Amino acid sequence: MDPLTAVLASIIAAATPLLLAAAGELVVERSGVLNLGVEGMMLTGAIAAFATATTSGNPHLGILAAALAGALLALLFGLLTLTLLANQVASGLALTIFGVGLSSLLGAGFVGVPGERLPRLDIPGLSAWPLVGPVLFRHDILVYLGLLLPPGLALFLRRTRAGRILRACGENADAAHALGHPVIRVRYLALLFGGATSGLAGAFLSLSYTPLWIEEMTAGRGWIALALVVFASWSPWRLLLGAWLFGGVTILELHAQGLGLVAVPAQVLSMLPYLATIAVLLVIARSGRLRAPACLGRPFHPPV
Repeated sequence: MDPLTAVLASIIAAATPLLLAAAGELVVERSGVLNLGVEGMMLTGAIAAFATATTSGNPHLGILAAALAGALLALLFGLLTLTLLANQVASGLALTIFGVGLSSLLGAGFVGVPGERLPRLDIPGLSAWPLVGPVLFRHDILVYLGLLLPPGLALFLRRTRAGRILRACGENADAAHALGHPVIRVRYLALLFGGATSGLAGAFLSLSYTPLWIEEMTAGRGWIALALVVFASWSPWRLLLGAWLFGGVTILELHAQGLGLVAVPAQVLSMLPYLATIAVLLVIARSGRLRAPACLGRPFHPPV
């Protein structure tokens, strides 16, 4: 594989955990809920996937375990914020702290243990295409899922009745309730979806990107995923472009370190993805193009 092809394929892979986590969070926020616990759900999904795959020898079971683990944490968040009406920001931060601690506890016995790698899928005919084949058609199932999520979500949100109801709950929960839509149920389902995709993002890290377990191996990707939703202005298609952008920054930083192309400390290069995130958010904020759902982060209690 030539260097250009390898870099492009690496960008696709590096963007996958961001895309999976951000796609789920986009659905959650379009329903009117702000869940800052993405990092914690990703870490819990990563250790659930690694532990299950290692003990069973089946990485596909690890994927299911990761989705379930992320959904369970999201359910906990929903009980706190949707049922008990706790503050969403504080609960999300607590969920991240809880996920970090829980994953460290559960993963203590798996540090340094060889892991099961998620198999790559070579698509007959397409994988042999020059340049396009190695870049797009020699990845594992989670990469393809990440690529399918933006168009699938765009179709769901714009063309289906369920998608329009979800958007209505995020824009005006009182009006949606007055029309007979179950706002709390819709938000619970959105949270479960977001938790499952965050868990899958963690599974990709521990089963494919770096098939091993390291404490806090997400390295802030959950926070970047949250910023990516804002960067995309809550649009699924822009989410795909943003994930590739941030994935590209990450890969270029790694290549610059490996080849010694830039005479600066490695720590400074490691900051590049996060500096890029801050810069992009500042540009968007100054441009006035933020179009957040009107009820984002606002608690809703159905009137008796």
